[in-house]
Amino acid sequence: MILKAYEINQKKISDKILLLYGLNEGYKNEIVNKLINTSPESEIIKYEENEVLINKQTFIDELSNQSLFANKKMIIINRISNKFSNILDDLSKINYENLLIILNSGNLEKKSKLRQYFEKHKLHISIAFYEDNDQTLLQIINNHLAEKEIKISNESKSLIIERSSGDRINLLNEIDKIKNLSLTRDKIELDDILKLTNMSGDYSIFELVENYLSKNKKKISKILNESNYGNEDCILIIRTLLNRLKRLLKLRSNFEKNNNISETISSFKPPIFWKEKEIVSKQLSLWSSNKIKKRIYETYDLEINLKKNTQNSFNLLSDFILNF
Repeated sequence: MILKAYEINQKKISDKILLLYGLNEGYKNEIVNKLINTSPESEIIKYEENEVLINKQTFIDELSNQSLFANKKMIIINRISNKFSNILDDLSKINYENLLIILNSGNLEKKSKLRQYFEKHKLHISIAFYEDNDQTLLQIINNHLAEKEIKISNESKSLIIERSSGDRINLLNEIDKIKNLSLTRDKIELDDILKLTNMSGDYSIFELVENYLSKNKKKISKILNESNYGNEDCILIIRTLLNRLKRLLKLRSNFEKNNNISETISSFKPPIFWKEKEIVSKQLSLWSSNKIKKRIYETYDLEINLKKNTQNSFNLLSDFILNF
């Protein structure tokens, strides 16, 4: 059975297996936390996929055993892959009364056995979690700040979205900083947001991405030579680059319709931070839509490669960044 993420609040989610798949970890975390909060009497047990596959029979026995401490169980299994499809026949024999199993997976292709099993099953549920776009992130900001009656400028909101690199978890962290600051400030200005979001290391990451999109190889080389990015930093750079490439693609598409760079930038939503306008204008003139699309696909492939080759992530990133 296929559900949309927002429908989970409208359904009785219990006595089932729930497959959450996709790249939006922040949204998946929100859903899992909601399920935990709506069932406080449940015993929560967490596994990694490899733990289950290595000790399959022990895991099956655990599902069948009655808890001494709670009437209900919620089993959360992280980093699920298509390997897990080998255990689905065993799980189909389990009594799911008072039992909810949540499988958390990354991206799954439409032809994957795991995804097909859940999409065709009448009881078990499959939910896709696609990446947030700027409009979704802006709505999250507006909703959270409205709850606390906090008002900030559109430029401040754009800056927060930029610094979150398209990641809902990062965005919520930035919103929490603003909420905390609002306890001691009646008014929050753009400079306050700049200070809050400009954590150590972030500036060089954004500067690297902007110079990459501006095809400034000399500046890129200087940043790479003076930085010591770890694997997590490299992933953040890739996520930031993906977010900027997607924005640039939308801008380029608009520009091809009106053939006016100034109008394209000024009318873009969410608004582009005023300090960015000159560099965005340059980027628009350097990249065609086809080249941007090609680079987006290549960047997705690089992210997968980085996750598989964590010891060589900086070299892989450097080779990619230095080649336009």
